[in-house]
Amino acid sequence: MTPATVAETGRKVVSSVEKVIIGKHQVIELVLCALFSEGHLLIEDVPGVGKTMLAKAVARSLGCSYARIQCTPDLLPSDILGVNVFNQKTGDFLFRSGPIHHHIVLVDEINRATPKTQSALLECMEERQVSIDTVTMALPRPFMVIATQNPIETDGTFPLPEAQLDRFFMRLSLGYPSFDAENEMLVGQQLVHPIEGIKAVVTLEELMAMQQIVKAVHVEATLREYIVKIVQKTRDSSTLSLGASPRGSLSLFRASQAHGALKGRDYVIPDDVKAMASVTLSHRIKGRYDFSRNGEGQRVIQEVLGEVTVPV
Repeated sequence: MTPATVAETGRKVVSSVEKVIIGKHQVIELVLCALFSEGHLLIEDVPGVGKTMLAKAVARSLGCSYARIQCTPDLLPSDILGVNVFNQKTGDFLFRSGPIHHHIVLVDEINRATPKTQSALLECMEERQVSIDTVTMALPRPFMVIATQNPIETDGTFPLPEAQLDRFFMRLSLGYPSFDAENEMLVGQQLVHPIEGIKAVVTLEELMAMQQIVKAVHVEATLREYIVKIVQKTRDSSTLSLGASPRGSLSLFRASQAHGALKGRDYVIPDDVKAMASVTLSHRIKGRYDFSRNGEGQRVIQEVLGEVTVPV
C-alpha cells in the first residue's frame, strides 16, 4: 500500500460521506486527516448542521463500530467507561462495557458534562485504554473520539479546560450549507435518509494499514524546523497568554503527513503545513482576552504563518 492508495481510498470515503454531508468536501477531508493520524476531533458549531450525521456517515463508510454519548450534567464516568456488576448467581463481578468501547465514539455536547465526567475521557483519548477498579483494558483499534459542542449556548455548560482541549487533534466547524447544497439535501431526504444507503468502502485492516503509511510520509528537516518555528512563534506572541504545546507541534506534524498522503504524495510540502496549521493549533492557544467564539484563534495563527519564513 502506497500514498497513492491512501489518496484513492480517501476519495472513495469522501464520496461516500458526501451522500449525506453535501457541499463539505474540505471538512470531510480534514476528518480523514485526523483519523489517518490517529487523532481526535472537536467540532464546534450551531445545532442542526450535521455534526452527528458526519460522525455516523464516516463510521459507516469505514466499516467501524459506532456509539453516541449524549452529555448531560448527571452523566457519570461509569456511564461512559462501563461498570463492574455483581452477579449473585455466580458470586463474581461481570464487566458491562460502556459506549467508549467502540471504534468511533461521538460525544455530543461535551461541554454539558461535568468536569469529573469530562476527565474520564482523558485516559481514553491519550492512552487508548480505560481503567476500571484495578483492571486496565485496551480500547479497540482504530479508535477516535468526535466531540461536539454548541458555541452559542453557554448556560448550564462546563467549558473544556486547556488540558482537555489539548487532547483534541483538530477543531473544526461545519458551517451552514450553501443554497444549492441545502436544496439538494431537501430533495435527497424527502423519502428516506441517505445514511441508510451508505456501505463500507474500506476494511478496518486497510484503514490501520493506511495509518501506518501516513506515519512513513517523509518530512524534510527544514519542514520540521518550520513546524517548530510556527509553534514557538505562538508562545512569543504579544496577543497570546498561552501558546501551543509540544503536542500541538506533533499534531501539526502528523496532520501535514496525512494531508500529503491524501494528495497522493509520499512527502510533505509547505502547503500541507499551512493547510493544517489553523485546525491543529487554534484551539491550543489562549488570548489575553476571550476570542474563542469569533474565529480570532484562526486569525492569530494566520498572522503567525505570515511572520515565519517558508522554507524553499
